[in-house]
Amino acid sequence: MVKVSVIVPVYNVEEYLPKCLDGLVNQTLKDIEIIVVNDGALDNSQKIIDEYANKYSCIKSYIKQNGGLSDARNYGLRYVTGEYIGFVDSDDFVETDMYELMYKKAKEEDSDIVECNLRHTYIDHEDIEIGNKITDKKEMLMIGRSVVWNKIYKSKWLQETNVKFPKGLIYEDVEFFLKLIPHINTYSYIDEACIHYVQRSNSLNNFSSLKTQDIFIILNNIYQYYEQNGYLKEYEEALEFFYARILLCSSFSRMCRIADKSQCKMALKNNWDTLMNEFPAWRKNSYLKKNSSAKLLFMRTVTKTTYKLYSLLFPTVIKMKINLKNSFS
Repeated sequence: MVKVSVIVPVYNVEEYLPKCLDGLVNQTLKDIEIIVVNDGALDNSQKIIDEYANKYSCIKSYIKQNGGLSDARNYGLRYVTGEYIGFVDSDDFVETDMYELMYKKAKEEDSDIVECNLRHTYIDHEDIEIGNKITDKKEMLMIGRSVVWNKIYKSKWLQETNVKFPKGLIYEDVEFFLKLIPHINTYSYIDEACIHYVQRSNSLNNFSSLKTQDIFIILNNIYQYYEQNGYLKEYEEALEFFYARILLCSSFSRMCRIADKSQCKMALKNNWDTLMNEFPAWRKNSYLKKNSSAKLLFMRTVTKTTYKLYSLLFPTVIKMKINLKNSFS
């Protein structure tokens, strides 16, 4: 039986794809299948996929019309035969012992999900991100790492949850992960940093667009899921904190990067309005009061007045930093 199925969506990444596939076909875990989904790539990606598929029997190649990252992942899930499932974005790459280490942990603890640490890989350096080993599901919802590609998931369990990725939206990992949380029985960790999250110059680390407002749809989808499935009463305060953290930190930062000033201003206003409409008393959240990380200290300073001030100052500062960085790149 295949132990781990790895789904790799591919779209116009011929420059990065060979390194990604090299790390997968050379895994020390041998009972593995690599499901490569060509999501309508317009470059030479399929030629590269064919070369690897002809050489390595573990690679299963599929081609579909372009539908985006979530659609490609959902498509790949149809063809999984492994006991566990992993996801790797085709511009990233993994350590060759990643899936052996994670599968071993999964079997030891009968895990629904196993998570590893990760490496932010730049052109000339990299840094390691060490996450907290969270076991409480409410805390997992509030501050857990939602990215899907540093984890493996028990196939049978994932199928039973019926959770899929939201098509056509960014922040897709956020919705996928948060919908899974109420279903988790055992969540495990390994210490190793096994995946390289490649930092590309044209990523959202630079300028953003109004697409960042997809977060409002994502948050609404999550809230409705918890409400409709009877989880809301148990998790409502955790969801309130999560809303505030995402909208005032991650979402706010991305919206500040929108190049068009009027669009930036509109997105930031919508961001605040969304938070206040859904959770007007968020500042009284007990988790916000108890903890003192840098993000939480910043969140405590936010009021209607300071938010307007930050909305005027932060976009200018961030864009100056981006322009300065690009001038030296």
